[in-house]
Amino acid sequence: MALRSAISVGRRANLGAISAKSFLNTPKTFLNHPHFSFPNHVTKSGYSYSIRAIQGTSVEPISLKVDEKEKQNGGQNWQVKMLYDGDCPLCMREVNMLQERNKKYNGAIKFVDISSDDYSPEDNQGLDYMTAMGRIHAVLSDGTVVKDVEAFRKLYEAVGLGWIYAITKYEPVASIADAVYGVWAKYRLQITGRPPMEEILKSRTKKGGMCNDSDTCKM
Repeated sequence: MALRSAISVGRRANLGAISAKSFLNTPKTFLNHPHFSFPNHVTKSGYSYSIRAIQGTSVEPISLKVDEKEKQNGGQNWQVKMLYDGDCPLCMREVNMLQERNKKYNGAIKFVDISSDDYSPEDNQGLDYMTAMGRIHAVLSDGTVVKDVEAFRKLYEAVGLGWIYAITKYEPVASIADAVYGVWAKYRLQITGRPPMEEILKSRTKKGGMCNDSDTCKM
């Protein structure tokens, strides 16, 4: 009588879900009954899906989730790419500060040193070394290129410091800020005690030629 009642209940509920403990404690005579059928997610050898409770211990099923932001950005986590001059001592103070903040924001900023021998314009929206050296540039994850104060604003926003440059969104502050930055960009080599751009380009070209003739720069 008890066996018939159990089979009847199982049919009505379609055995959609049973706990691991109940399944393991089910009499073999019941499981082997000709009218008993296993649900799709249960086999005689066990479960094809994760078990939530085993002997009183609660275990959450493993869920493999795809980071939607990373998926939208084509497999990248960064929100904005900063093209910076690694040979500029004053610039590096700001870069170092942003890099430290960046650790708390899951790599929202990707840092690219344009002074590196490995710098590639093709990987950075076609921005060649001379163009990137002239003014600060940043590349958003959708490929948009921004420069000057707007670049700083996007970079600071990415690491929770957007309030510092928030006022530069509005006129006439925006124009004034860009003008001030333009003066800095024009004379920054002299201010930081570096040679003129022409000499830097000659030195870089010469170094590039040497690298093409040997493997020294690749070591």
